[in-house]
Amino acid sequence: MSDSYFEFGTAADRWDRARMFFEAKEYMSAARILEGLVEEVPEQVSPRLLLARAYYHSARLGRAETQLRVILERDPVEPYARLMLGRTLERQGRSAEASGHLRMAAAFSGDFDAGRTGRG
Repeated sequence: MSDSYFEFGTAADRWDRARMFFEAKEYMSAARILEGLVEEVPEQVSPRLLLARAYYHSARLGRAETQLRVILERDPVEPYARLMLGRTLERQGRSAEASGHLRMAAAFSGDFDAGRTGRG
C-alpha cells in the first residue's frame, strides 16, 4: 500500500481506518496510520495508546514503551497505560521494573490483591 493510503482522509477517517486494521490484527498497518495521527494531535491519549498497543502486539516493545511513557508523563494515573507499561517491561525481561507499574495499575483499578502479587 502506498503512503498516501495511510495519510488519506480526515483525522476521523484515519482513526477509523487504524482501528479497523488493529481489530483485524494488522498491527503494522494500524501503527503506520496512528504514527501520523499522533504527530498531528500529540495531546490526545487515545491514538497514542492504540499506537502503543499496536507496537506491543507487533513486538516493537521499545516503541511501545516510549509511547506509554509519554502518556504517563502527561497523566501519571492513566490506568491502562500503567498496566501496558508493566506488561511491556515484563516482555522485555525487566520484571523488577515492571512490578511497580503493575502494582500501581492494580491500585488504580481497585484490585489490591493483584497488586500484591504483581499479576493482574
